[in-house]
Amino acid sequence: MNVNKALTIAGSDSGGGAGIQADLKTFQELDVFGMSAITAVTAQNTLGVQGVYPLPVEGIIQQIDSIEEDLRPHAVKTGMLFSSEIIESVAERMKKFQWENLVVDPVMIAKGGAPLLKEEAVSALKKHLIPLAKVITPNIPEAEVLTDMNIYSMDDRKEAAKKLYDMGAQNVVIKGGHGEDDTLIDLLFDGKEFFEWKSHRIFTKHTHGTGCTFAAAITAELAKENTVKNAVEVAKKFIQAAIEDELRIGGGHGPTNHWAYKKRQEVLS
Repeated sequence: MNVNKALTIAGSDSGGGAGIQADLKTFQELDVFGMSAITAVTAQNTLGVQGVYPLPVEGIIQQIDSIEEDLRPHAVKTGMLFSSEIIESVAERMKKFQWENLVVDPVMIAKGGAPLLKEEAVSALKKHLIPLAKVITPNIPEAEVLTDMNIYSMDDRKEAAKKLYDMGAQNVVIKGGHGEDDTLIDLLFDGKEFFEWKSHRIFTKHTHGTGCTFAAAITAELAKENTVKNAVEVAKKFIQAAIEDELRIGGGHGPTNHWAYKKRQEVLS
């Protein structure tokens, strides 16, 4: 049996809506065997982040080394990396093991506003990790930080995408969830062409983990040897279903519904 494997290198979300937990749920729903290397443990729920406890770098590296030794992944996703030291160590291992299909989700701020990346780590992200990325998936505020520019229009998004491509990312996806229009547009730039995916905005507070889930879906599809464009297409449908079919869990920013996409596929078949 040929099993496609994906690794997520990210933080743990005790509330189960984002981070490692969201990634593994997404991998499972898209028929990919999921593995993890935890960079930090967070104490959080739908109301916010109550604590962030980064793991020792040697512990993170040992997790990654263990995966390479016995369970080499077909695709890798990075999420919350927290510090420059962790970013540099992860990038070093990516190069050493020549892992391909790296999806970089530049997690910087939690849904409730809590910082998840130290300020000094931004430069390390740009210098060490973005040049290794098959795909990078910032939202608009993250793209602004990474490119040091304000993004107001679609032309601004395209300019930011070009800047991120020039930093070394092979493909850039700027997510449109932080826009203000009723129509949400996700933008892909592959270095030559721009592609857009439009969807209607769902006005709900239950969107915790959308960025993690979207990037994880891309990672899963790349692990199955799908093209980047097709992977983004699946990820867009996956996250749209996850937001539309609300779980309504918790009293704050609730998690998305990771079951929704597969249940819809089963109905169609």
